[in-house]
Amino acid sequence: MDTETLEKVLRILRREIRKWKVPAVGAIAAEEIDRPFRTLASTILSLRTKDAVTEQASRRLLSAAPTPHAIAQLPVATIQKLIYPVGFYRTKARNLKETCRMLVEEYGGRVPRDIAELLKLPGVGRKTANLVVTVGYNRPGICVDTHVHRITGIWGYVKADTPEKTEFALREKLPGKYWKTYNDILVTFGQNLCTPVSPWCSRCPVALYCEKIGVKRRR
Repeated sequence: MDTETLEKVLRILRREIRKWKVPAVGAIAAEEIDRPFRTLASTILSLRTKDAVTEQASRRLLSAAPTPHAIAQLPVATIQKLIYPVGFYRTKARNLKETCRMLVEEYGGRVPRDIAELLKLPGVGRKTANLVVTVGYNRPGICVDTHVHRITGIWGYVKADTPEKTEFALREKLPGKYWKTYNDILVTFGQNLCTPVSPWCSRCPVALYCEKIGVKRRR
């Protein structure tokens, strides 16, 4: 798939995704109370966790402790109870508490907007850092999760064997005007239609343009 075709595909999908549920992180971040922090907390919780569980756990946590200072003061055991049953909840509880301590003590209670600084926080990788930059701060960045990595490969737009390599390949090739929206479009598309196991190619509005690289089974 070349860039001209990709742009056509993204225009089609931007219309289509209005029919589907917004990903959990976007739903939590949309509540404007400290958008960068809500994005950071919910994204940390989202790793290897279903969207519905992420959204419920994020709401419980942020209702009980809506600021970095409040979470930093909670016992780890309390954080665990608030975020259960997200995947790896024990590790995430420790990371959240330490992250919030660092935000309070080293960043004045504010989430940094620089990727290099965000990567210093426990449990924060490039996906989370880019999501904070794009969703939290509305600045250019390319967030690549498993859906973005997988679908970009299926389309044949870039060829890379890890999400991080896909991110850097996209930084070289993807037009800047799509950087902030690329993740939202592909994650929603991947959760609802282009699913990891047996995607719904028969229902897909962009099937005509898709190279279907690596797709072994489809509906």
